[in-house]
Amino acid sequence: MVTENQPGDVREEADFEGVSEEVLDARIAEFRQILFEERTKIFQNVKRTLTEDMTIDLEELADDIDRASVDQNQALTFRLRRRERMLLDKIEHSLQRLEEGDYWWCDECDSWIGFKRLRARPVTTLCIICKEKREKKERSVIR
Repeated sequence: MVTENQPGDVREEADFEGVSEEVLDARIAEFRQILFEERTKIFQNVKRTLTEDMTIDLEELADDIDRASVDQNQALTFRLRRRERMLLDKIEHSLQRLEEGDYWWCDECDSWIGFKRLRARPVTTLCIICKEKREKKERSVIR
């Protein structure tokens, strides 16, 4: 079943005046909740890492291979936590943009990003067109 787009659901040009205050207030609450939930998940992962993943009894490790495996797992866990730290920074930036009223607008072209895109990627600062242009440019640099 395909639902019809509501005002603000999709990208709009820079001259778009936004949505009604009533709709905007509801969306602010919705996206604040989404961002807070993502932040809470990251904090839970950090807590789990500190209390479970990094507590190892070296006497239980039978040999050098076991120790190497544990070292590798810890390195992977630290890499994941670094990525989550970057995501946490983006979440905090998104919450700040939400409070300032800039959350809905593309950083590059000032177009309305659209609620659907923001639900899919709550920390985005770019509309879909600018994001596609950036990815295309990045791919051309790699070649």
